[in-house]
Amino acid sequence: MATYKELLAQRNLLDDQIAAVRAEEVGGAIARIQELMVQYGLTTDDIIVKRRGRKPGSKTLKPSAPTAAFQDPKTGKTWSGRGRAPSWIVGKNRERFRIAV
Repeated sequence: MATYKELLAQRNLLDDQIAAVRAEEVGGAIARIQELMVQYGLTTDDIIVKRRGRKPGSKTLKPSAPTAAFQDPKTGKTWSGRGRAPSWIVGKNRERFRIAV
């Protein structure tokens, strides 16, 4: 059975071989991609993955917070009408607390 140091040496050799083969294959892949781009007249803008209609480099939009629909006149706290109702509105006529739009 191999010793710990021998196994580490083998791993280091394999890591070096993996890096060399990867560099060679990446070089070939890049050359093939460049060849196809020339062949079909593509630019980098044509091959960038576009997600959800955003342009490359644009900032992502955060989902907007729900709009407040009800407000406690005493404290000014608001509630959107989604989720569990706050204690200041439970058991009361909600229309009294509705925010006029």
